Amino acid sequence: MFENTGRTELSQLGEFGLIKHLTENIIIQHPSTLKGVGDDAAVIEQSGKVTLLSTDMLVEGVHFDLTYVPLKHLGYKSIAVNVSDICAMNGVAKQVTVSMAVSNRFSTEALEELYSGMLMACDNYKVDLVGGDTTSSLSGLVISITVLGEAEKNEVVYRSGAQEKDLLVVTGDLGGAYMGLQILEREKAVFKENPNAQPDLEGNDYVLERQLKPEARIDIRDILKHLDIKPTSMIDVSDGLASEILHICNQSNVGCNLYEDKIPMDSMTVNRAHDFKLDPTVCALSGGEDYELLFTINQKDFDKVKNHPDFTIIGHMTDKASGANLVTRSGNAIPLTAQGWDAFINKN
Repeated sequence: MFENTGRTELSQLGEFGLIKHLTENIIIQHPSTLKGVGDDAAVIEQSGKVTLLSTDMLVEGVHFDLTYVPLKHLGYKSIAVNVSDICAMNGVAKQVTVSMAVSNRFSTEALEELYSGMLMACDNYKVDLVGGDTTSSLSGLVISITVLGEAEKNEVVYRSGAQEKDLLVVTGDLGGAYMGLQILEREKAVFKENPNAQPDLEGNDYVLERQLKPEARIDIRDILKHLDIKPTSMIDVSDGLASEILHICNQSNVGCNLYEDKIPMDSMTVNRAHDFKLDPTVCALSGGEDYELLFTINQKDFDKVKNHPDFTIIGHMTDKASGANLVTRSGNAIPLTAQGWDAFINKN
């Protein structure tokens, strides 16, 4: 895709030369994309469906640390986490725009790596990169992605539709991304103490991939459609399971019982949590960045999901007065609190 092997300063290309260089090989995949990069605005044809729009910003030193995050992985992740938002609406992502602020410490080749990851994700998720902006930065790298998706109006799922007695379901497993982050932060601390030390990452591939290269669950929409299930509410798990459950409860005006022993966790996640003397349940509740989908369904759909390998029933919705509770393994019910990511409180 990009074949430069040396270092090309951004000043050699200039803003418009850089944009042309990074985007000239983009391949359009959707007939609805009438015009992508290269004009004052992208042109996207509507076909009677509703358009879904979401945007996300990743800031160096807040959302990622280039000490241990490869630029290609960062590019891939920046697209994936935005596509995940469209998945959480039961829609299909179609187009993205990419805006970046970069400092002069980055070379053209560095941005090629970043864009390689973005374009790899675009190809994987079948979305078109149709535009964006670049500018200079005095404080590191900033990436802003806007994603457009579509869905039939009657298929869109909101956070606000959960009803009492609905079942609470999650895809995949949780807590892995957080444990991957703990390992990377540990190795960064070791490196600071001894720059000659080699990182000890062996045997942690799964949790590291969950952190560095998460995948949007674009498969779930088709699975649910095949099972003839329309969730009553849905959200993606970006800020931690507890936080997302509370979003659904607050917007649907209901309560919830979440059962600790039902929360799905990979054995590597559990083992690494114990290595770090952490409670695996806390990692799943508050860790975030798993980008699985959390949704509610009517009880009549129980038999359709109870043995499905992609889904785990982890609780049920209750009346608002009962509140949102974690039912522990010992049977005690304790109020569920959000201790996950908050951009204005948490620091990497």
